[in-house]
Amino acid sequence: MSIITIDPLGLAPKIREALETIYDPELKPANIVDLGLVYEIITKEGGIAKVVMTLTAPGCPVAGDIMDEVQEKVAAVDGVNEALVELTFDPPWTKDMMTEEAKLELGLF
Repeated sequence: MSIITIDPLGLAPKIREALETIYDPELKPANIVDLGLVYEIITKEGGIAKVVMTLTAPGCPVAGDIMDEVQEKVAAVDGVNEALVELTFDPPWTKDMMTEEAKLELGLF
């Protein structure tokens, strides 16, 4: 699944790079981008960046930690003045959303 990007500020590549350093501790070594957990990256005037993402399950025990890390790392991107993280379960995550690389890393072939 590809990430929907609305990026008038041109920050999405840097934001994506930051997101690729975040891991779901239960699914290492695949990062949250390769796992298909990031649905949208949106930037707006004023340096506002919003990431719409999901988790592997609604009851994910590390949900707060992952969302906090996303917020912190996006906020640290040069040009971002405010980072917002929106959690959604629509559509629900499935293993089909993972990149081929992530599936290989996790031995799902």
